[in-house]
Amino acid sequence: MPAPPGAREPAPSSGRVRSAAKHDAILRAAMTVFLREGYAGASVDEIAATAGVGKQTVYGHFGDKEKLFLAVARAAGGMLSNDPEASRGPLPYSGNLRADLAAVGERVLRTVLAPDAAALHRLTIAELTRHPELQLMWRDNGSGAVMEDLARYLAERDRDGQLVVPEPERAARQFVLLLATDGRVRSLYGTQPLPPEERALVAWETADLIVRAHRPDA
Repeated sequence: MPAPPGAREPAPSSGRVRSAAKHDAILRAAMTVFLREGYAGASVDEIAATAGVGKQTVYGHFGDKEKLFLAVARAAGGMLSNDPEASRGPLPYSGNLRADLAAVGERVLRTVLAPDAAALHRLTIAELTRHPELQLMWRDNGSGAVMEDLARYLAERDRDGQLVVPEPERAARQFVLLLATDGRVRSLYGTQPLPPEERALVAWETADLIVRAHRPDA
């Protein structure tokens, strides 16, 4: 029977809250152990101990180590993004296309080159032959929201005549992939810190490339 108008929805049961907390604790523990030991060296026993739960609880939530590893990869974007500006929504137009895009680029680089993010990316690369879907997860998780914001920004600049961007989603994807790839190569895939001035240069050069490629007179 539906609840009467104005009635409050029932609060989640304490059991569901505890279950969600355990799920999150297992994911975070698994990421810690996978990064420290690698996929082959990580054990469900160690992950369970790190999470403070029983081994059967891990299996109950995720099935097995392989499924848990894939779940960690799926959740990586949210778990690793500690930049408060990483998902701040629609991008404002300042009047300077390159500066706007370069600012977004620096945010993206801070996220993808963060030590844990870079380490997890290296680990998933090692597993791509067995799990090719991992690359799709990185593409869709780590920068999906940013690409949506960029695509919206580029579409707006197309409408106001600042740029010619017939495929804003494609242009946004190219920007993020060029940026992330250049940053990863220059930092030896996150094993060497990228100085702030070099990070700013990568962002600016990528922004300049995108703007020049989509100029109205190009």
